[in-house]
Amino acid sequence: MMEQASRQHRPDPLPGSAASGRPWRWLPVVLLLGLVGLGFALGLQDQLSLPALIEHRDTIRGWVDSHLLLALAAFALVYVTVVALSIPAAAALSLAGGFLFGWVVSAPVTTLAATAGAAIVFEIVKTSFGAALAERSGPFLRRLSQGFSENAFSLLLFLRLTPVFPFWAVNAVAGLSRIPLRTFLAATVIGIIPGSIAFALIGAGLDGVINDQLMAFQVCAQENGAANCHLSLSPAMLISPELLWGLSALGLVALLPTLLRVWKRYRT
Repeated sequence: MMEQASRQHRPDPLPGSAASGRPWRWLPVVLLLGLVGLGFALGLQDQLSLPALIEHRDTIRGWVDSHLLLALAAFALVYVTVVALSIPAAAALSLAGGFLFGWVVSAPVTTLAATAGAAIVFEIVKTSFGAALAERSGPFLRRLSQGFSENAFSLLLFLRLTPVFPFWAVNAVAGLSRIPLRTFLAATVIGIIPGSIAFALIGAGLDGVINDQLMAFQVCAQENGAANCHLSLSPAMLISPELLWGLSALGLVALLPTLLRVWKRYRT
């Protein structure tokens, strides 16, 4: 009887918590880390760069024009993979998407693909590191996690809108908390829409920039030899400080509800 009563009053395990210590919950983490290492070893960040796009522009564009739907699906799949593996090529891909498909098509595709990749990282971290942390956390960490969860949407929206915070880091930190997946998805989708549109618009106007880079390369090759010249183009060269300040301002607006709640608590 006492055993039955204790079973009835025993608290349910946290979702993903290893009712504990099941070693298989670490398998997705090991697999993800292995794929991240493989991606960097293969140099995917260099193959998915703007100089690579310039070098193969005509070939890529011809294939896209001939196989539009297949090219769009391949682009979305590559984008999901890049975000899930935290390879620093998402900005270049966002610009390339605008260049290849136009901003009207590219912006929603990159938004959904980035969200899908982020959700993969979020779920893997949540069901492994997050669960382990929850099992071993003391009262302070529980209160901290609860406070973050209460303001999860506005905090995540702020982190997504503000370009200072690395995308992959936000995915991992969110996974360590007890934020519901639906809140994570909603804040991510809404938060990256402005940046997705801005990057796609910049990418749609890349033709002139690419022509300038090719011309500069040809001049350099004639004067110094092709071996001593290289194509130089990165997202940082195309993103204006005004755009970054504008996105940061949107992030601060998203943070206002949380700041107001904190202020009211302090006042009372």
